[in-house]
Amino acid sequence: MKNTLKVVLADDEALIRLDIREMLTEGGHEVAGEANNGEDAVAMTRALQPDLVIMDVKMPQMDGLTASKIITDEHLAPVLLLTAYSQQEIVSQAKSSGVLGYLVKPVREEQLFPAMEIAISRFEEIKALGAELGLLKESLETRKLLDRAKGILMSAHGFTEQEAYRKMQQYSMNRRISIKELAEAVIASALKINKYKKFTQEELRGCVNFSLFCQKILQELSCIFLGNGYNNKCN
Repeated sequence: MKNTLKVVLADDEALIRLDIREMLTEGGHEVAGEANNGEDAVAMTRALQPDLVIMDVKMPQMDGLTASKIITDEHLAPVLLLTAYSQQEIVSQAKSSGVLGYLVKPVREEQLFPAMEIAISRFEEIKALGAELGLLKESLETRKLLDRAKGILMSAHGFTEQEAYRKMQQYSMNRRISIKELAEAVIASALKINKYKKFTQEELRGCVNFSLFCQKILQELSCIFLGNGYNNKCN
């Protein structure tokens, strides 16, 4: 946890805010904004991008649970919830709202700072997991596109899978584009056959075999992709 944290504090009781603000400032942290309702707390969190939001459950206009869910869904900051109650119902609602910790009022300093550290640590873990899942999703998407593009080139040119992949690697490096972008380009070229004016409707209707179909629509593409230049076969 950082030595100095930027905190948004939300509670409709001014005395509660005062007590917690004093604890935070004495602990070397910055109270970047204070709110007395959930709507203002959400707006402040969006604007100030704090490291942590400390928020009461019961507030006017928008309660703390609703505000916490918005802040969590938008991945703005970890939320530490304050409540005057310790019932299981409140705890369950807090979990479903994405709250990463809660404290029962009155808040004591020896409870506040460990709870803050835990909430921030959990938030960072969730962010890291989200980033990892995002990379995995991107990787799976790229793999699917790559498999489709390799299949098109294999059918069109008789490449083995390894040869198709090597050709795509070489081309992507030479052109300084990602393998995903290249795969998308190959697939788009195969799908948008109507843009290749040299193919007459009669020729296209004759391409009932997928291999022949691919050979025709990729003939022009291969002149560039395989580095053959525009020879007679491409004109």
